Amino acid sequence: MPVNMGTLDRVLRFVAGGVLIALAATQTIGAWGYLGLIFLGTAAVSRCPLYLPLGISTCSKPK
Repeated sequence: MPVNMGTLDRVLRFVAGGVLIALAATQTIGAWGYLGLIFLGTAAVSRCPLYLPLGISTCSKPK
């Protein structure tokens, strides 16, 4: 699967995933907060499986 996430997309996913996991761990929100692991995983590998069928890419275009 090709890389389809740009830097800003990855940073936002790391932050959102970390916040969701922290809120779930402190029981501020329910266990669904552990879905933040998906955000962290996709950011770590720079690939979003949902972007592929939708034809989305947030990577900068090579010049």
